[in-house]
Amino acid sequence: MGVLSTLLRGFIRGADRMSEFTSKRGSRTHNKGRGSRPSGVNLPSRKFVSIRAMIPDLVVPQLEGFPLKAYVSYRCPPGSESALTPQSLFADVAAPQIQRDWNEGTFDKEKLDKYGFEATQEGKLFKLYPKNYVR
Repeated sequence: MGVLSTLLRGFIRGADRMSEFTSKRGSRTHNKGRGSRPSGVNLPSRKFVSIRAMIPDLVVPQLEGFPLKAYVSYRCPPGSESALTPQSLFADVAAPQIQRDWNEGTFDKEKLDKYGFEATQEGKLFKLYPKNYVR
């Protein structure tokens, strides 16, 4: 009964819209390709002109003598370090310096830029506290 119900469904609904669209399902001139971008333009005379600026330029570093491999196995054990958070970054970088200056008596609340804090965010691309964020 499965074949009959499938045929009946095909007549009622038309072609199967959920199956993958491949080059076999298109017209004779349809070529799906592999998702890469063209490296030129088609002229009205049906001639393809390659444009040098549209060809991707892959910059690959020289890895001779480099001890690490390019592949990380999925079977490797998970890392033991916790994720980096703003609190942990502050505790590791700025807090020891502030504590040392506090103990020495040289801590000045007006000179926080010494510890990486900035008084204003003017001229920054990503502001810490933007006033025009999307609500």
